[in-house]
Amino acid sequence: MAGSPNDCSATQVWTGEPDTVTSSELPREQEHVSSAEKPHRSWLMRVLLGIGELAIDQWFLIVMAILIAFASQVQVPHAKQKLKQTVVDYLAVAVIFFINGCTLPTKLLVENLSKWKMHIFVQIQCYLLTSSISFGVVSATATSHYFMDPSLLIGIIILGCLPTAIAFNTIMTRKANGNTALTIAQSTIGNILGPFVTTALIKLYTSTHVWYTDMLPKTGGNFGETYRYVFKQLGLSVFVPLVVSQIVVSIFPNFTTNVLVKWKASKIGSFALLVIIWDTYDGAFAFKAFDDIPSDNMVFIVFILVALFFVWITIAFVISRVWLSREDAIAVSYLVPTKTPAMGVPLTTIMFVGLSAAAQSRMRLPMVIFQAIQTSASSLLTIPLRKWQAQGKVERDSDGPECP
Repeated sequence: MAGSPNDCSATQVWTGEPDTVTSSELPREQEHVSSAEKPHRSWLMRVLLGIGELAIDQWFLIVMAILIAFASQVQVPHAKQKLKQTVVDYLAVAVIFFINGCTLPTKLLVENLSKWKMHIFVQIQCYLLTSSISFGVVSATATSHYFMDPSLLIGIIILGCLPTAIAFNTIMTRKANGNTALTIAQSTIGNILGPFVTTALIKLYTSTHVWYTDMLPKTGGNFGETYRYVFKQLGLSVFVPLVVSQIVVSIFPNFTTNVLVKWKASKIGSFALLVIIWDTYDGAFAFKAFDDIPSDNMVFIVFILVALFFVWITIAFVISRVWLSREDAIAVSYLVPTKTPAMGVPLTTIMFVGLSAAAQSRMRLPMVIFQAIQTSASSLLTIPLRKWQAQGKVERDSDGPECP
């Protein structure tokens, strides 16, 4: 019969359609191989896709590693280091704040600048919490005069006294879906306070008359030069770009949105931050900051700095969740543990006039190493923080306002 299963099956096999061959018609060996290869291939495909997605999400870290490796091999000549640093400090930071200013409403910026309780909450952690912990770690570990280079120990103390990283925080907070306006407001305030608070804290912690401070010169530096340098940089690379960006958005709102969102021009901010990181390591390798450092000292420094970062960010996150929203907690979690070498480098030059160039390079080394640590850890943490923020958004949409 034409409609019998046998006739249908024969016709389909004759026309060459492979899906008509059932598993019972396959040889047992072929069936066994197919069933064994299928889960293997799907597992391998999932792994490869996962690695690809992680590489795309963390492209910033990959490029940063390439730039640091490049800086270790090729550096800008000494004669042009100052010019390079000046251009990067002003231009790259200005680009970051111009782009972020174009994406933030003026009302939102003003609202976050007016939160005086938040200012106290964040700045106490950024300065007093981090500096006291770093000083405590140094005091607890500086038991031997021969184990650690005193310049490295002082460098750890200086690191804890520095203000938060102003450009870096903006990029990472946005990537983690945190409150970028709060980050800009707090990091700007922190860097305005920096020349005064950081200087006072360094003086306080280095006047304890312990063995590792004996190397420091007894005379102080010209702090007026520090103030001029910092406020000039803040004015030209932060305030001016923010004001200009707000004017541009108010005049060309649709065009600005198309350029930043549809054309992905906001990515330029991430590339500008990579230039800043490259500049730091290019200068460190050019002035031989990593030379003549004992291997045990280097291992100790890296271990301590990793521990400090995670202690600082854990404390900031836990305390923030007591009374802040998830977006604000993400912002504070980046504001507290991150530090800017942009102020630490001139401070070590001005405060410790007369110190040898080699000692000053070793003193800055913890800042340089910490920049790679905070960048790597912060970038990886954006993955769980994004998921946590998205979960909170879903809960708010379904259950109403979120309770901290």
